[in-house]
Amino acid sequence: MTEHVNHLGQPIGFPVDGWTARDRPAQTPMIGRYCRVEPVDPERHARDLYAANSEDRDGRMWTYLPWGPYAGFEDYLAGLKTGLLRDNFITCAVIDARSGMAVGVASYLNINQAAGSIEVGGIAYSPLLQRKPAGTEAMFLMMRRVFDELGYRRYEWKCNALNAPSRAAAQRYGFRFEGIFRQADVVKGRNRDTAWFSITDSEWPAIKAAFERWLDPANFDGDGEQRESLSTLTRRE
Repeated sequence: MTEHVNHLGQPIGFPVDGWTARDRPAQTPMIGRYCRVEPVDPERHARDLYAANSEDRDGRMWTYLPWGPYAGFEDYLAGLKTGLLRDNFITCAVIDARSGMAVGVASYLNINQAAGSIEVGGIAYSPLLQRKPAGTEAMFLMMRRVFDELGYRRYEWKCNALNAPSRAAAQRYGFRFEGIFRQADVVKGRNRDTAWFSITDSEWPAIKAAFERWLDPANFDGDGEQRESLSTLTRRE
């Protein structure tokens, strides 16, 4: 990248010509081949989500999240409603295209419109969504809205540094590891070091092409097994 300096010879950031603050993501559905991502509605989605989450018999999906597990449906419903009231959060349900059932949630958060930066987080994928094309497509749809529809410059992923599956997922999706924020939080009475990842607008076109290639039906054989992995397509040399 070309070095930029001021009149004193000091290095400064590159110009962002014509930049203006970006809009918040619209709370409208994002439609894909394998799933639909739409604003979560506790009255419509909570029972599906609770049933799907209940497939996680040992509660593994809640280990690194600041909420859950839940004692029962009413407890989950209350938690879902409380989550929707958080400032700077847009929570979405992931609807499986085949079953029509809500099987996971993910949120836009830390929305910085002036800087064009936004985070995807609060990801709670039930066993019915984990390791499924729909789960990957949901992440792609959320990225596409941020970069293609709204023109954001930065997309963030943060997770507990001990959460190896989340860190692997971030890298599979094309996020670049940025480092560890030590003792960043206390979650469920325990220390949390936070791993930071990001995708920038200049990286997005190649990542978008990788997702589109992976999601193409031709990438799956008759048994639904992938021919080429997304991690191979998003890997940086």
